[in-house]
Amino acid sequence: MPPMINMVMHEALDRQTATNLFRLLDKYRPETKKEKFERIKARADVRAEGKDDKPEKRKPVVRSGINTVATLVEAKKAQLVMIANDVDPIELVVWLPALCRKMNVPFCIIKGKSRLGKVVHRKTATCLAITEVHP
Repeated sequence: MPPMINMVMHEALDRQTATNLFRLLDKYRPETKKEKFERIKARADVRAEGKDDKPEKRKPVVRSGINTVATLVEAKKAQLVMIANDVDPIELVVWLPALCRKMNVPFCIIKGKSRLGKVVHRKTATCLAITEVHP
């Protein structure tokens, strides 16, 4: 078995570290459709009253998807990359650890793409990236 495939398949984070990581990721979850609707409705109500509408600064959130994460790593904007170990076909993510090493971006391998998907309100996610952290 080639070394990169072996690393992605068998060198996942241990349970305790993964639990701490997901606890951190819960703080950076993107908003749900319901939360977005309520936020937009509140802004519309303020505008309807004739008050000034001040756009809020975007909160830092987890970014998902192989293309998005690869772009963030290449631009050196990703601060941490999480890669699922059970992606099929494995060739989709096998090159990502090498890219992260080349760009000096820390990465980890997580057991289960469904666990990554829960963070971003989807069924599955191949990889996630944190771009900003709260001060």
